[in-house]
Amino acid sequence: MGKDAGAVLDERDRQTIMLSFLLRGTRTAVLTRAALMIAAIAVVDWRIEGNIPLGFLYLFPMLLVGSVLVRWQIALTAVVCTVLSESFDSFDWSLPSGIPRDILIFAAFFCMGLFVYEVVRSRQTALQHTHEIEREARARTEAEEQLKVLVESSPAAVFTTNAEGVVLLANEAAHRLFVIPPGTLPGRSVREFLPSLVNVLSPRSTPGSAYRTAMQCRGRRANGEVFMADIWFSTYGTTAGPRLAAMVVDGSDDLRNREELSLHQLLAGSRILVGAVSHEIRNVCGAIAMAHANLSKNAALAPDLAASKDFEALGNLILALGKIAAIDLRQMADQASSVDLSSLLEEFCIIVEPALAEQDIHLSVDVEPGLPMVWADRQSLLQVLLNLTRNSERAMTGEALRRLSITAVRDKQRVAIRFHDTGCGVAHPERLFRPFQREAEATGLGLYLSRAFMRSFRGDLRHEPEPVGSTFVVDLSVAMNEGVMRRLAEDASCAIHGTTDPDTADRRPQPVS
Repeated sequence: MGKDAGAVLDERDRQTIMLSFLLRGTRTAVLTRAALMIAAIAVVDWRIEGNIPLGFLYLFPMLLVGSVLVRWQIALTAVVCTVLSESFDSFDWSLPSGIPRDILIFAAFFCMGLFVYEVVRSRQTALQHTHEIEREARARTEAEEQLKVLVESSPAAVFTTNAEGVVLLANEAAHRLFVIPPGTLPGRSVREFLPSLVNVLSPRSTPGSAYRTAMQCRGRRANGEVFMADIWFSTYGTTAGPRLAAMVVDGSDDLRNREELSLHQLLAGSRILVGAVSHEIRNVCGAIAMAHANLSKNAALAPDLAASKDFEALGNLILALGKIAAIDLRQMADQASSVDLSSLLEEFCIIVEPALAEQDIHLSVDVEPGLPMVWADRQSLLQVLLNLTRNSERAMTGEALRRLSITAVRDKQRVAIRFHDTGCGVAHPERLFRPFQREAEATGLGLYLSRAFMRSFRGDLRHEPEPVGSTFVVDLSVAMNEGVMRRLAEDASCAIHGTTDPDTADRRPQPVS
């Protein structure tokens, strides 16, 4: 029994090998084989005498035809084979018996070809799908490998957690950030290091809700050190429950730099403000001292006044107050350096554009290509630009047309930045740049400090009259030799604090050749 089954299987294998051999090759080769087989069967059927039906042999060429032709071509070939089979058949043909027989023969031939056509088509579709699956699998594998390399080589800490905040995967940077041995972070709770992040996937969160956002919070390393963490995270769902993927960087340095810059701005502004107040105090002390001296000269008219201890104490107070007002406040931290103005204006636009858009103010910035480096304190210059923008916002409040135009052009050894707005304009230009004005909304120190900042690094701030709106011009020096620029900036700073009236220093610095 086993031998018979093996013999049957061997016969099927031989038939399969023979059939696959006949189906190999191009479409033309298969059709040529089919035509030769049809011709050979027809000749053999024509030459053999007797009632031996050989029409069933046309099933083999139909098998070949079905693998390369379409349906209507298969049907036409089946008609040809049916005609040949009926023509060389020794049986008599009659209408009652011939038509059913021909229909049966045609159906057999056509169904054989159609069956092979569908089998081949299904096989081609399956092969195509298999190739697509293999190609997608290779692409997915390559993407996973690239993503793995990207995550592992990233300087930022990257990790994923489950709904309970337990870390599932983490890269090497995450271990360095939290100061723990490599490979020990998975399985630990992120609550130990970033407590605020646990609330994102809390049980009270809305089911199915996804978050893709950023946050800043305090983190704690394994050694107890606290740091400022900048976190970008997203949540997603899996069959095992919600997951969270996060990328964390240490923002402590940025925080320190930001606070140091803010302190520098505060100290610089305070020194300028105290210098202005000291100037006014010196004037008052000078007047009081002169009156005291005059009274002392006339002691003969008022002998009791000269002998009065209170009068003597008043003189001592005047001297002490004068000494306090004469304290040298000109020593400012010199932070000026070469600044890329185009880059600074791009940063400025990023800061102010959202706020201006909320107030329906159209901002247009036109920067001349190829502007040179300028000499300035980057943060002080940025503060001046922000002060001018806030002044323009207030001036355009209630106006129908709200437009702020900023242009930056080079003029020989200077670079001019013009701020033009369509606001209400300046009613009293002669009162600009003076502190403690009665008509000012606050103290009137914005423009005064802005001009002082500009002159501290050999720049200037001035107003240009306009028929509509107002224009302020920020003048900057082109950066040259650093030592020369620092000496010129120190001379300009001394001139600012040594003048008797802020307006007397309204002289535009001359270009340096």
